[in-house]
Amino acid sequence: MQKRPRTLFRNIDGIVLLDKPQGLSSNQALQRVRHLFRAEKAGHTGSLDPLATGMLPICLGEATKLAGEILDGDKVYRFRVRLGRRTSTGDVEGEVTETAPVPMLERTAVEVVLRGFIGEHMQVPPMYSAIKQAGQPLYKLARAGVTVERAPRRVRIERLEMLALEPEALELQVECGKGTYVRVLAEDIAAALGTVGHVELLRRQSVQPFPAERMVTIEALQAALEAGQPLPLISPSEAVGHLPMVTLAAAEARRLQQGQTVSAAAATRAASLASGGSASESEATVRVHGPQGQFLGLGRLLSDGRLAPKRLVAQPLSE
Repeated sequence: MQKRPRTLFRNIDGIVLLDKPQGLSSNQALQRVRHLFRAEKAGHTGSLDPLATGMLPICLGEATKLAGEILDGDKVYRFRVRLGRRTSTGDVEGEVTETAPVPMLERTAVEVVLRGFIGEHMQVPPMYSAIKQAGQPLYKLARAGVTVERAPRRVRIERLEMLALEPEALELQVECGKGTYVRVLAEDIAAALGTVGHVELLRRQSVQPFPAERMVTIEALQAALEAGQPLPLISPSEAVGHLPMVTLAAAEARRLQQGQTVSAAAATRAASLASGGSASESEATVRVHGPQGQFLGLGRLLSDGRLAPKRLVAQPLSE
Protein backbone atom coordinates (compact mmCIF):
# COMPACT_ATOMS: atom_id res chain seq x y z
CA MET A 1 0.00 0.00 0.00
CA GLN A 2 1.42 3.36 -1.08
CA LYS A 3 1.95 5.86 1.70
CA ARG A 4 0.35 9.28 1.44
CA PRO A 5 2.94 12.06 1.04
CA ARG A 6 3.70 13.86 4.27
CA THR A 7 2.34 17.40 4.51
CA LEU A 8 5.13 19.98 4.57
CA PHE A 9 4.24 22.79 6.93
CA ARG A 10 5.65 26.30 6.63
CA ASN A 11 6.11 29.47 8.63
CA ILE A 12 3.31 31.87 7.77
CA ASP A 13 2.12 34.77 9.90
CA GLY A 14 -1.31 36.35 9.94
CA ILE A 15 -4.93 36.02 10.98
CA VAL A 16 -7.82 34.43 9.09
CA LEU A 17 -11.29 35.64 10.04
CA LEU A 18 -13.07 32.38 9.37
CA ASP A 19 -16.83 32.29 8.93
CA LYS A 20 -17.20 29.02 10.81
CA PRO A 21 -19.94 26.78 9.38
CA GLN A 22 -22.52 25.09 11.55
CA GLY A 23 -21.65 21.56 12.69
CA LEU A 24 -17.88 22.02 13.01
CA SER A 25 -16.17 22.39 16.36
CA SER A 26 -13.75 25.28 16.68
CA ASN A 27 -10.81 22.85 16.73
CA GLN A 28 -12.04 21.08 13.58
CA ALA A 29 -12.33 24.45 11.83
CA LEU A 30 -8.85 25.40 13.04
CA GLN A 31 -7.31 22.19 11.66
CA ARG A 32 -8.94 22.67 8.27
CA VAL A 33 -7.55 26.20 7.97
CA ARG A 34 -4.14 25.13 9.23
CA HIS A 35 -3.89 22.41 6.59
CA LEU A 36 -5.13 24.70 3.83
CA PHE A 37 -2.35 27.16 4.62
CA ARG A 38 0.11 24.41 5.63
CA ALA A 39 0.87 26.55 8.68
CA GLU A 40 3.46 25.34 11.19
CA LYS A 41 1.63 26.99 14.10
CA ALA A 42 -2.07 27.84 14.45
CA GLY A 43 -4.57 28.64 17.17
CA HIS A 44 -8.06 30.12 17.46
CA THR A 45 -9.35 32.82 19.79
CA GLY A 46 -12.60 32.17 21.59
CA SER A 47 -14.34 28.87 20.91
CA LEU A 48 -17.67 28.67 19.11
CA ASP A 49 -20.05 25.78 19.77
CA PRO A 50 -20.61 23.40 16.82
CA LEU A 51 -24.16 24.82 16.63
CA ALA A 52 -22.85 28.37 16.18
CA THR A 53 -21.68 30.03 12.99
CA GLY A 54 -19.72 33.19 12.36
CA MET A 55 -16.42 34.86 13.11
CA LEU A 56 -13.67 32.64 14.46
CA PRO A 57 -10.29 34.42 14.30
CA ILE A 58 -7.59 31.87 13.51
CA CYS A 59 -4.04 32.97 14.22
CA LEU A 60 -1.15 31.57 12.20
CA GLY A 61 2.54 31.65 13.08
CA GLU A 62 3.67 34.67 15.11
CA ALA A 63 0.09 35.92 15.27
CA THR A 64 -0.67 33.15 17.79
CA LYS A 65 1.21 35.28 20.33
CA LEU A 66 -1.57 37.88 20.07
CA ALA A 67 -4.43 35.44 20.64
CA GLY A 68 -4.92 36.57 24.23
CA GLU A 69 -5.28 40.21 23.22
CA ILE A 70 -7.90 39.31 20.60
CA LEU A 71 -9.71 37.05 23.07
CA ASP A 72 -10.18 40.03 25.39
CA GLY A 73 -12.08 41.99 22.73
CA ASP A 74 -15.86 42.53 22.75
CA LYS A 75 -18.04 40.25 20.61
CA VAL A 76 -21.32 40.79 18.78
CA TYR A 77 -23.77 37.88 18.51
CA ARG A 78 -27.11 37.49 16.80
CA PHE A 79 -29.24 34.77 18.38
CA ARG A 80 -32.73 33.36 18.51
CA VAL A 81 -34.34 32.29 21.78
CA ARG A 82 -37.05 29.63 21.65
CA LEU A 83 -39.35 30.16 24.63
CA GLY A 84 -41.29 27.55 26.59
CA ARG A 85 -38.65 24.80 26.65
CA ARG A 86 -35.40 24.46 28.59
CA THR A 87 -32.77 22.00 27.36
CA SER A 88 -29.86 20.23 29.05
CA THR A 89 -27.30 22.15 26.97
CA GLY A 90 -29.07 25.49 26.70
CA ASP A 91 -29.46 25.06 22.94
CA VAL A 92 -31.28 22.89 20.41
CA GLU A 93 -28.73 20.07 20.67
CA GLY A 94 -29.79 19.14 24.20
CA GLU A 95 -32.75 17.19 25.53
CA VAL A 96 -35.79 19.10 26.78
CA THR A 97 -35.60 19.14 30.58
CA GLU A 98 -38.41 21.56 31.43
CA THR A 99 -41.41 23.15 29.78
CA ALA A 100 -43.41 26.19 30.85
CA PRO A 101 -46.20 28.31 29.38
CA VAL A 102 -45.15 31.45 27.53
CA PRO A 103 -46.98 34.60 28.65
CA MET A 104 -48.34 37.11 26.17
CA LEU A 105 -45.37 39.22 25.18
CA GLU A 106 -45.67 42.92 24.40
CA ARG A 107 -42.75 44.65 22.69
CA THR A 108 -42.42 47.55 25.11
CA ALA A 109 -42.45 45.25 28.15
CA VAL A 110 -39.86 42.94 26.59
CA GLU A 111 -37.59 45.89 25.82
CA VAL A 112 -37.80 46.99 29.46
CA VAL A 113 -36.68 43.50 30.52
CA LEU A 114 -33.79 43.56 28.05
CA ARG A 115 -32.56 46.93 29.33
CA GLY A 116 -32.20 45.34 32.75
CA PHE A 117 -29.38 43.16 31.40
CA ILE A 118 -27.26 46.10 30.23
CA GLY A 119 -24.11 46.65 32.28
CA GLU A 120 -22.17 44.31 34.54
CA HIS A 121 -23.78 41.40 36.34
CA MET A 122 -22.92 37.93 37.62
CA GLN A 123 -23.46 34.90 35.38
CA VAL A 124 -23.17 31.23 36.34
CA PRO A 125 -21.28 29.33 33.59
CA PRO A 126 -23.16 26.40 32.03
CA MET A 127 -22.24 22.79 32.70
CA TYR A 128 -21.72 22.34 28.96
CA SER A 129 -18.61 24.54 28.80
CA ALA A 130 -14.85 24.10 28.55
CA ILE A 131 -14.25 25.58 32.00
CA LYS A 132 -12.22 23.15 34.09
CA GLN A 133 -12.96 22.04 37.62
CA ALA A 134 -10.45 19.81 39.39
CA GLY A 135 -8.72 19.41 36.03
CA GLN A 136 -11.84 18.17 34.22
CA PRO A 137 -13.74 20.21 31.61
CA LEU A 138 -17.29 20.76 32.80
CA TYR A 139 -18.77 19.39 29.58
CA LYS A 140 -17.19 15.99 30.28
CA LEU A 141 -18.80 15.91 33.70
CA ALA A 142 -22.13 16.97 32.17
CA ARG A 143 -21.99 14.16 29.60
CA ALA A 144 -21.45 11.73 32.47
CA GLY A 145 -24.58 13.07 34.16
CA VAL A 146 -22.66 14.92 36.87
CA THR A 147 -23.64 18.44 37.90
CA VAL A 148 -21.33 20.51 40.11
CA GLU A 149 -21.53 23.97 41.65
CA ARG A 150 -20.03 26.71 39.47
CA ALA A 151 -18.85 30.02 40.84
CA PRO A 152 -20.61 32.98 39.17
CA ARG A 153 -18.47 35.21 36.98
CA ARG A 154 -18.78 38.90 36.27
CA VAL A 155 -19.81 39.61 32.67
CA ARG A 156 -20.52 42.83 30.81
CA ILE A 157 -23.34 43.54 28.35
CA GLU A 158 -22.78 46.68 26.32
CA ARG A 159 -25.85 46.45 24.10
CA LEU A 160 -28.87 44.15 23.83
CA GLU A 161 -31.40 44.77 21.07
CA MET A 162 -34.56 42.98 19.99
CA LEU A 163 -34.64 42.35 16.24
CA ALA A 164 -37.88 40.36 16.09
CA LEU A 165 -40.64 39.27 18.45
CA GLU A 166 -42.85 36.22 17.91
CA PRO A 167 -45.39 34.61 20.27
CA GLU A 168 -42.83 32.00 21.41
CA ALA A 169 -39.49 33.31 20.19
CA LEU A 170 -37.17 36.32 20.32
CA GLU A 171 -34.44 37.30 17.88
CA LEU A 172 -31.79 39.38 19.58
CA GLN A 173 -28.41 40.99 19.05
CA VAL A 174 -25.93 41.45 21.87
CA GLU A 175 -22.57 43.15 22.22
CA CYS A 176 -20.78 41.68 25.20
CA GLY A 177 -17.44 41.38 26.92
CA LYS A 178 -15.12 38.43 27.38
CA GLY A 179 -16.52 35.32 29.05
CA THR A 180 -20.22 35.92 28.37
CA TYR A 181 -22.21 32.75 27.61
CA VAL A 182 -25.06 33.56 25.23
CA ARG A 183 -26.82 30.29 26.13
CA VAL A 184 -26.98 31.39 29.77
CA LEU A 185 -28.04 34.88 28.76
CA ALA A 186 -30.92 33.37 26.75
CA GLU A 187 -32.04 31.30 29.74
CA ASP A 188 -31.85 34.33 32.03
CA ILE A 189 -33.89 36.45 29.60
CA ALA A 190 -36.52 33.73 29.36
CA ALA A 191 -36.70 33.54 33.18
CA ALA A 192 -37.10 37.34 33.39
CA LEU A 193 -40.03 37.01 30.97
CA GLY A 194 -41.69 34.44 33.22
CA THR A 195 -40.88 31.28 31.31
CA VAL A 196 -37.95 29.07 30.21
CA GLY A 197 -36.03 29.01 26.96
CA HIS A 198 -32.99 27.93 24.96
CA VAL A 199 -30.87 29.13 22.04
CA GLU A 200 -32.22 28.05 18.69
CA LEU A 201 -29.74 29.84 16.40
CA LEU A 202 -26.44 31.56 17.20
CA ARG A 203 -24.11 33.56 14.99
CA ARG A 204 -21.06 35.56 16.03
CA GLN A 205 -21.04 38.59 13.79
CA SER A 206 -17.80 40.22 14.88
CA VAL A 207 -14.86 40.12 17.28
CA GLN A 208 -13.21 43.40 18.23
CA PRO A 209 -11.46 44.98 16.36
CA PHE A 210 -12.48 43.10 13.19
CA PRO A 211 -15.56 44.02 11.10
CA ALA A 212 -18.00 41.37 9.86
CA GLU A 213 -17.21 42.02 6.19
CA ARG A 214 -13.68 40.64 6.62
CA MET A 215 -14.96 37.09 7.26
CA VAL A 216 -14.16 34.37 4.74
CA THR A 217 -15.58 30.86 4.35
CA ILE A 218 -13.57 27.65 4.10
CA GLU A 219 -14.79 27.27 0.52
CA ALA A 220 -13.57 30.77 -0.41
CA LEU A 221 -10.18 30.03 1.17
CA GLN A 222 -9.90 26.80 -0.81
CA ALA A 223 -10.82 28.58 -4.06
CA ALA A 224 -8.31 31.41 -3.47
CA LEU A 225 -5.50 28.97 -2.75
CA GLU A 226 -6.27 26.83 -5.80
CA ALA A 227 -6.42 29.91 -8.04
CA GLY A 228 -3.17 31.33 -6.69
CA GLN A 229 -4.95 34.48 -5.54
CA PRO A 230 -3.72 36.68 -2.66
CA LEU A 231 -4.48 35.08 0.68
CA PRO A 232 -7.03 36.87 2.89
CA LEU A 233 -4.62 37.25 5.78
CA ILE A 234 -4.78 40.07 8.30
CA SER A 235 -1.37 41.17 9.56
CA PRO A 236 -0.58 40.70 13.25
CA SER A 237 -0.11 44.47 13.66
CA GLU A 238 -3.62 45.14 12.31
CA ALA A 239 -5.09 42.83 14.93
CA VAL A 240 -3.92 45.21 17.65
CA GLY A 241 -4.37 48.40 15.64
CA HIS A 242 -6.75 49.77 18.28
CA LEU A 243 -3.88 50.01 20.80
CA PRO A 244 -1.63 53.09 21.09
CA MET A 245 1.49 52.79 18.91
CA VAL A 246 5.06 53.33 20.08
CA THR A 247 7.96 53.60 17.61
CA LEU A 248 11.44 52.88 18.93
CA ALA A 249 14.89 53.55 17.56
CA ALA A 250 16.96 50.51 16.60
CA ALA A 251 19.05 50.41 19.79
CA GLU A 252 15.99 50.70 22.03
CA ALA A 253 14.11 48.10 19.99
CA ARG A 254 16.96 45.60 20.30
CA ARG A 255 17.06 46.00 24.07
CA LEU A 256 13.32 45.42 24.22
CA GLN A 257 13.68 42.28 22.07
CA GLN A 258 16.28 41.00 24.52
CA GLY A 259 13.76 41.27 27.35
CA GLN A 260 15.02 44.54 28.77
CA THR A 261 13.06 47.63 29.67
CA VAL A 262 13.67 50.67 27.51
CA SER A 263 15.54 53.73 28.76
CA ALA A 264 13.62 56.34 30.71
CA ALA A 265 13.73 58.88 27.90
CA ALA A 266 12.29 56.45 25.35
CA ALA A 267 9.66 55.24 27.78
CA THR A 268 8.60 58.83 28.52
CA ARG A 269 7.94 59.36 24.81
CA ALA A 270 6.00 56.09 24.71
CA ALA A 271 3.94 57.02 27.75
CA SER A 272 3.11 60.37 26.22
CA LEU A 273 1.93 58.69 23.00
CA ALA A 274 -0.20 56.15 24.84
CA SER A 275 -1.88 58.63 27.16
CA GLY A 276 -2.47 61.44 24.69
CA GLY A 277 0.34 63.69 25.85
CA SER A 278 0.69 63.02 29.58
CA ALA A 279 2.72 60.34 31.35
CA SER A 280 0.84 57.15 32.13
CA GLU A 281 -0.05 56.62 35.80
CA SER A 282 -0.64 52.87 35.52
CA GLU A 283 0.40 49.99 33.30
CA ALA A 284 -0.99 50.10 29.78
CA THR A 285 -0.55 47.83 26.76
CA VAL A 286 0.86 49.37 23.57
CA ARG A 287 1.90 48.04 20.18
CA VAL A 288 5.57 48.52 19.50
CA HIS A 289 7.20 49.20 16.12
CA GLY A 290 10.85 49.43 15.07
CA PRO A 291 12.62 52.26 13.21
CA GLN A 292 11.39 51.12 9.78
CA GLY A 293 7.84 50.42 10.94
CA GLN A 294 8.47 46.73 11.73
CA PHE A 295 5.86 45.38 14.13
CA LEU A 296 7.69 44.04 17.19
CA GLY A 297 4.72 43.01 19.32
CA LEU A 298 3.22 44.33 22.52
CA GLY A 299 4.83 46.30 25.31
CA ARG A 300 3.81 47.38 28.81
CA LEU A 301 4.09 50.93 30.00
CA LEU A 302 5.07 50.64 33.65
CA SER A 303 3.88 53.02 36.33
CA ASP A 304 7.38 54.53 36.57
CA GLY A 305 7.37 55.44 32.86
CA ARG A 306 9.56 52.60 31.56
CA LEU A 307 8.56 50.42 28.62
CA ALA A 308 8.81 46.64 29.13
CA PRO A 309 8.17 43.75 26.72
CA LYS A 310 4.82 42.00 27.05
CA ARG A 311 4.38 39.74 24.02
CA LEU A 312 6.95 40.11 21.25
CA VAL A 313 6.97 38.57 17.77
CA ALA A 314 10.05 37.36 15.91
CA GLN A 315 11.12 40.27 13.72
CA PRO A 316 14.57 41.17 12.35
CA LEU A 317 15.56 44.80 12.72
CA SER A 318 17.10 47.15 10.20
CA GLU A 319 18.44 50.61 10.88
